[in-house]
Amino acid sequence: MLRAIIFDFDGVLAESVEIKTNAYALLFQEESKEVVQQIVDFHLRNGGMSRFEKFRFFYRDILHRSLSEKRLKGLCDQFSRLVVNKVVASAWVDGAKEFLAQNEERYKFAIISGTPEVELKEIVRRRTMNHFFCSVRGSPKNKVTLLCEVMSKYSLKPEEVVFLGDSETDWRAARECGVPFLLRYRLGEALPPGYAGPKLTSLNELEKKLHKIDSFLCRL
Repeated sequence: MLRAIIFDFDGVLAESVEIKTNAYALLFQEESKEVVQQIVDFHLRNGGMSRFEKFRFFYRDILHRSLSEKRLKGLCDQFSRLVVNKVVASAWVDGAKEFLAQNEERYKFAIISGTPEVELKEIVRRRTMNHFFCSVRGSPKNKVTLLCEVMSKYSLKPEEVVFLGDSETDWRAARECGVPFLLRYRLGEALPPGYAGPKLTSLNELEKKLHKIDSFLCRL
């Protein structure tokens, strides 16, 4: 029986993916169009990866330059300044707020995200949504670690949890922890390579999807 739903944040609860895509493009606007496109493409393929890891990849594998810890911190600080207020003001994913309000007594809710944890908690607080969640966790820990820690803290078995994410990173974390995964995707968006599991475009569909997952798990 399902007891908990663990959510990614960007693209799952808030329509904030484009805000972060634009921020990466802006930070590297002095590079060639081809390089900016490579950076944006990598970001979009690796939603859920922390910005620390993304910046290291950009410098190592795209720009082929060294990246000092000082420069990395500066980039992360710039990125935060570009996105936080916009993410706070971004729209809810359709159906998300209603689902949380209608089911907060039924399930435990938690967030795990690639966003730095201090920043994530500030965003959740400023959006006045923190009362819905028993735990709000972010980077620098990866999602496998975060998912396992939340499950351990609340004594949740894998079959009692659904992880709702929007990226291959999220799907891999769920698989590694043995947790059922539900993908939120946007129309026209490519699915993670090889993904054939349950999916939804809006959280208005979440109740039906959870019922199907719960029914399947009860038969195991």
